[in-house]
Amino acid sequence: MPRSAPQKKSGSQPARPRWRTWLFRGLLLMLGLAVGVGVPVFYVLDKRVQAEFDALVWQVPTRVYARPMLLQPGMRLDADTLLIELGVAGYREDGGDLPGTWSREGNTFRIGTRAFTDLDGPVPAMRLELVLSGGKLASVSDRKAGKRLESARIDPARIATLYGDVSEERRLVQLEDVPSLLVTGLQAVEDRNFKHHHGIDPWGILRAAWVNAREGEIEQGASTLTQQLVRNLFLSREVAWSRKAKEAAYSIIIEARYDKQRILEAYFNEVYLGQHGNQSIHGIAAASEFWFGRDLSTLRTQDMALLVGMIQGPSLYDPRRRPEAAKKRRDLVLAMWRDTGLISAEEAKQAMASGLGVSARPGVASNRYPAFMDLVRRQLARDYPADALRGAGLVVLTTLSPSGQVLGERAVSGTLDKVQRKDGPALQAGLVLTDTDGGEVLAMVGNRDADQPGFNRALEAQRPVGSLLKPMVYLLALAQPDRWSLATPVEDAPVDIVLPNGKRWSPENSDGRSHGTVSLADALALSYNQATVRVGMEVGPARLAELLKVLAGLRAQPNPSLILGSVDLSPFAMAQVYQFLASGGQIQPLRAVRGVLDEKGKALNRYDHAAPPAQEGDAIAARLVTLALQDTVQRGTARQLLADGLGHLRPAGKTGTSNDSRDSWYAGYTGDHLAVVWVGNDRNEPTGLYGSTGAMRVWSSLFAKLPSAPLDVGMQGLEWGWVDAEVYATTEQDCEGARRYAFVAGYLPPEHVSCRRNRWLDWFRFGDDDRRERREQRED
Repeated sequence: MPRSAPQKKSGSQPARPRWRTWLFRGLLLMLGLAVGVGVPVFYVLDKRVQAEFDALVWQVPTRVYARPMLLQPGMRLDADTLLIELGVAGYREDGGDLPGTWSREGNTFRIGTRAFTDLDGPVPAMRLELVLSGGKLASVSDRKAGKRLESARIDPARIATLYGDVSEERRLVQLEDVPSLLVTGLQAVEDRNFKHHHGIDPWGILRAAWVNAREGEIEQGASTLTQQLVRNLFLSREVAWSRKAKEAAYSIIIEARYDKQRILEAYFNEVYLGQHGNQSIHGIAAASEFWFGRDLSTLRTQDMALLVGMIQGPSLYDPRRRPEAAKKRRDLVLAMWRDTGLISAEEAKQAMASGLGVSARPGVASNRYPAFMDLVRRQLARDYPADALRGAGLVVLTTLSPSGQVLGERAVSGTLDKVQRKDGPALQAGLVLTDTDGGEVLAMVGNRDADQPGFNRALEAQRPVGSLLKPMVYLLALAQPDRWSLATPVEDAPVDIVLPNGKRWSPENSDGRSHGTVSLADALALSYNQATVRVGMEVGPARLAELLKVLAGLRAQPNPSLILGSVDLSPFAMAQVYQFLASGGQIQPLRAVRGVLDEKGKALNRYDHAAPPAQEGDAIAARLVTLALQDTVQRGTARQLLADGLGHLRPAGKTGTSNDSRDSWYAGYTGDHLAVVWVGNDRNEPTGLYGSTGAMRVWSSLFAKLPSAPLDVGMQGLEWGWVDAEVYATTEQDCEGARRYAFVAGYLPPEHVSCRRNRWLDWFRFGDDDRRERREQRED
């Protein structure tokens, strides 16, 4: 019989298929591997992420600013100069109510200033009204308070940035400083489930895919804010599954370790929002300054929507280069905010109807004025090592006047274009502009092409100064009022001096002639070499060398030729020398830095200390030299300035020309400003220019535009006296040839001659007999 099939026992289970067994074993193995490998990996990642996130320190650049513009009724100011200041500071014409904006109606300006921190502490934003009249600031008013002001300040322009290892523009903020709409609006667009997910959001990925597919374009991102932060902080940009897995792991760990506030704050400080050359813009606060020229707290709804929209693609939605794409993206964000109830329909409508409102000029600067920044770095080096400021998050406050700098650059380039000969050597220039009151360097031009870094002729070029040094010779003489005065007669005749090396030195005048007996004032105003050498030899070349050392720390050989300026100095060094005269006898070290603030706005160093007052004797001698230099403009070598229309400034100045017209110099000052200009050639070739035809033309071009007060010398310690035309003696004002001079009080000429007669018969004498008798009396 055939074998029967085995019978199942009662209650027995069916046999498990082999594939299920192997599947189960595989899952157990994978679980074991996940636990055995994943746990250690996550442990290592956790330690690494925690260490990196806890030690998260952003490198914040050090920002360098010009001086704030001080506004005071009565100051010299015109509309063109004010517009230069506003333009350099990144202000835009947009009503004047928002910070960083202005509007104009005739000579009335409405300006919304921005808040800033100065050496004396925080300065609040204001809404100002300025009225200009007759080249002056007639009034300053606070529009919000409705009252006149004695003074106000416009926030300074940013002129340079000192980066560290990377050129990242960043301004750190705390979460509570970020506008609430920006916080909630970011989540509404980039990560709606941010408050509830744990680093990754599967439902968010599905929702974003659905919305993007429905709209036919990318409207929502699939990555959470935490994933975006991880990607920016810790990972590369490569597209690979390994990177995505690491991104997810990092995100989960960060969410487990840190609260949402910390994550959001880090995001707002790290997010990438634009590029300017090699400078990348990171963080919402830096983006606000870069795109709108305003502080984060002043952003409007439409401004915040633009920034949030740009996160998806800063170059794709660049509002300066692609305004249409940027506006479309911004309006899409506004619509999302409306639909989620963050803003009302009316607010969304108004915001969509507005322009993009971005400033024309990016609100960052790497190195706008390289010549001036050379001086800033040199002066900061006294207190800070070379790399101590780079990426340190500090604020450097300088003395630069944006309007003075721009006008100086225009004067240099425009004038050199006019005087450059087609067959002549390529001309270059150096210019230094200072404030006569405090020794602040307001502008510096070191190159005909002012934007080009490199050799800084204003600071580094050492060239023969020629006659520019003559006023210092007369300063030393006039400091001895018992021996010298502006009326003292001097012989302008051939002079022959034996030098220490046995050679003979016989300088000539520039016109090749001698002029006989001249007054000290005429010798200076007309720049007579022979008369100056006679005065200088009596004063002593050693004293002149010592004066240069005291005024500017310069070391010059006390040779007789020093009297006529045979010493090589830079325009900056000559500005330091002339600052003594322009300031009325004060020794004022020229400075380009006002102070340095830390990241919290506290002053680390201040350099705005006032110079000690001038000694009485120095002040009096400086006034006398200034009166003579004003005469140089009235009838001497600088009289072309009157023809240029600058007589109202009553400037004082001196031309200088080196041998063979290789160097053209001019130093001149008004009541507010001193400017020293050099024009020449880098190869030291003859230019064919004199001081009056080269450098002085640059000076004239600058002061034709620069608002400046007339020079009022004052008569403290001085008195006027009329001096006879032929002898060193006082006389009456109405005498023939009598001339008025200023003297140190109490030091008028001891003798007096009169052209008047007490007897009535004198009325009948002929003029020739009268003059003959006067001469005979003087000879006796």
